Amino acid sequence: MPLLIGIALLLALLIKTFLVQAFSIPSDSMMNTLQRGDRVLVDKLTPWFGSEPERGEVVVFHDPGGWLEGEPTPEPNVMQKFLSFIGLMPSAEEKDLIKRVIAVGGDTVSCKKGGKVVVNGKTLDETSYIHPGSTPCDDEPFGPIKVPEGRIWVMGDNRQNSLDSRYHQELPGSGTVANDQVVGRAVVVAWPVTRWSTLPVPDTFDQPGLNAAGAAAAAGVAQLAGPGALGLATALPVVLWRRRRRDAGADVRGGGRGDGA
Repeated sequence: MPLLIGIALLLALLIKTFLVQAFSIPSDSMMNTLQRGDRVLVDKLTPWFGSEPERGEVVVFHDPGGWLEGEPTPEPNVMQKFLSFIGLMPSAEEKDLIKRVIAVGGDTVSCKKGGKVVVNGKTLDETSYIHPGSTPCDDEPFGPIKVPEGRIWVMGDNRQNSLDSRYHQELPGSGTVANDQVVGRAVVVAWPVTRWSTLPVPDTFDQPGLNAAGAAAAAGVAQLAGPGALGLATALPVVLWRRRRRDAGADVRGGGRGDGA
């Protein structure tokens, strides 16, 4: 029996470390998608294979620095520490957050007061997940912001009750979160049973042209750079030839003045 218990604990630890981990929702910032007290299971496996956060996913990430400043950290007892260590209970000591990915590296995201969130020139229809009665960004309009490569822009579904990327633009990263700070994607609400549901990517993030818009912008830069580089390559020999003739003329004129002196 002790051997079986040890194996079970070891398996639980391995699962928590490499496969999935349970997290508890402590606030109302993701309502109605997630409610206070929900337990979600977070996929930690796919990042090991190079998977990066994608638009529309709900992700758990470590505090990038300063986001949870001033928030009290509860002191767990010995049993809570043990259960969190093996993954049967979320850790009370780690400061993690959960938000929805709105934009990824290379995207341009913005939102004007009274308007909707716009990513790469495409308007997001957020009615399927944004909290009823919330506005996309009236409390904190922003942008346009170009998300750096390797980082993400995140927002809560309960916009008027979410201190997300919009409110941390003065911090390092300008409100974005580094991909390597992401613990994993929340894939299912596991508890309570009456709240069981999956957390799919909303259809608005699959709309035609959303990815193409970003690619087109990059292609536009490449197209502009191409002719510019070609023009530079063509003009450079001419410039050098003219400069050589001009320098030769200057040497001759200078020598003439010297001889006369």
